[in-house]
Parts: sequence; structure tokens; C-alpha cells
Amino acid sequence: MSERRYVVIGGGAIGGALAAQLVPAGHDVVLVARGEHGRIVADRGLTVRRPTGVDVVKVDVAASAADVQLRASDVLVLATKAQDAEAALVEWAWQPVDGGGLAADLPIVTFQNGLAAEDLALRRFSRVHGATIAIAASFTTPGEIVSPSLPPAVGAVWLGRYPSGLDDLTRSLVGDLSQVGFRAVAVDDIRLTKAAKLLANVGNGLDLLEGDDGWRAETRQALRDEALSVLGAAGIAPREGTLDLPAPGLQVLPVDNHVAGRLSTWQSFARGTSSEVDYLNGEIVLLARKHGIEAPVNEHLQRLLGAAVASGDRPRRR
Repeated sequence: MSERRYVVIGGGAIGGALAAQLVPAGHDVVLVARGEHGRIVADRGLTVRRPTGVDVVKVDVAASAADVQLRASDVLVLATKAQDAEAALVEWAWQPVDGGGLAADLPIVTFQNGLAAEDLALRRFSRVHGATIAIAASFTTPGEIVSPSLPPAVGAVWLGRYPSGLDDLTRSLVGDLSQVGFRAVAVDDIRLTKAAKLLANVGNGLDLLEGDDGWRAETRQALRDEALSVLGAAGIAPREGTLDLPAPGLQVLPVDNHVAGRLSTWQSFARGTSSEVDYLNGEIVLLARKHGIEAPVNEHLQRLLGAAVASGDRPRRR
């Protein structure tokens, strides 16, 4: 095992799933988790509900950047939601590193949906690796996550330097993730895999709206088609098969007392936290406006969800 330590910033579905795989394999991990969730994990360990039963993973927990003495061998893993990335980057970038230097000198891996987090990180960090993750993990209850897939594909990760390229660290990080149960792939254009994932994410908010399956499928396709057109205008349209994986792929299995298929936007609304809609549908709206075109379907969903989050009411289909 290398001297590398993973400092996972954000203890929700993504950060929790990463820690739940890395720690049992012997990797050194600090999980940064706040509030009741962080207190429970620190006291009792992280409860991981799987298709095969329940695991409890004991992991070092910190509540903030001030609680972590950073080392030169650390890799920061930004696993917050996209809307929380900027605040986290501000908190961490200028923290001192033991022996000299700042956190901004350390490599950071951004796991956010959408296209914004990497540029936010690159303003401060010189060694940014973007990561696109496909995983069915969920987080709605403090102290626990649900991880409904099993190795060799607990989740799938595409990882590369940002804005582009591969290096030895890229390959080493991919190796670590592959060894602990992820389907991990090194890519030289991480922006394209982020764009490909965004095409799926623009339909996340439909989970919060009433409607039959036919309406939902039709609307999801309209959101995707519009997003693909906008990404094409922006010069970042993903190619067919960008997110293909070698078999066996990711399988979502039943977990006791868990309702599958509730995506990250639904989970945030269920916990009463902020929404990532401005970095999903809002990203398409931003790109459309920058390139002088319209994105009315994505804009309508953004406005519905944005207004609902602001008012605290469940969004209604209109």
C-alpha cells in the first residue's frame, strides 16, 4: 500500500461509497462529513447497506478542513454536490500542508455532475483531475448509505487530467479504484465524459414531478435531445459510446427496505437540502445563452425545480 491518503470531502452517497470501498482494502482515508451524519459516522462507523447485507466501515472522520493536518502525499477528493463545490474549494485551497506548501499544491479529484466544478477547482488548484461517476448509491439517512451494486462494478469511474491528458497519477488513481471494486477507466478528455453523463442527468428532476411513465419517457428524451443540440453548439457533444464499459457492467441489485431508482436530485429534495438543478439543466441553459440559442425544455424544468426549492414546496408539473 502506498503512502497516499485520500481526503474525501463530502460524506454523502459518492464520498461514502468511495470510503466504503477504499477503507476495507487498506487505504488510508479521512472522510469529511458534517452535522449529524458526521457525528454518527465518527461514533459508530459508516453503515453501508448492500445486496448482501449490512457492513459497518470504521473510518477517520473530520468535520472541516481545520480538523485535518494535510500531508504532501494526500489526494483531495471533492465529493460534494455541484452546488456546494465552490464553498468547499474556498475552504480547502489555502490550508497549510505539513512540511510546507498549501492544499492548492495537492492533486484534487472532482466527482461532481455537470461541467462547472473543474474550472472552479482550476482557479485555485494546479493539479485537477476530473472524475465522471456512474453509481446507484444513495444517501437519505444520517450515518448510512445504500450501495446496491457489487464488485467488480460497485460503480463506474472515468478519470483524467483537466482540462485534458493523462499522467502517472491518473493511472495510479484508476488502479486504486479498480482494485477496490470500481470499473475505472483513464480518459484523456474528461470533459467529454462529463458531457455524456450530463445528457442523462438533465432528466433527474423528473423524479420529483407527477406523471405517467409515457410522459416521463417522452419528456426525458426531449430534455436529452435539446441538451445534445446545445452541447454540439458548444463543441463538446459526446460521441456515441463515450461511457461504454467492458462487461460485466454495472448491475443494480435489490437491497432490503430500499426503493431503487431515486436519483441524486430526488435525494437532495428528500433531505431538504439545496438542489443541483442549476448545474444540470441550468448548465444547458447557460451554454445555450452563451451560444445564442434557446433551451426551453431544460429552462422550464430548471425554473420549476428552482422555485420549488426556494419555496420549500414539492414541485408541480406545469
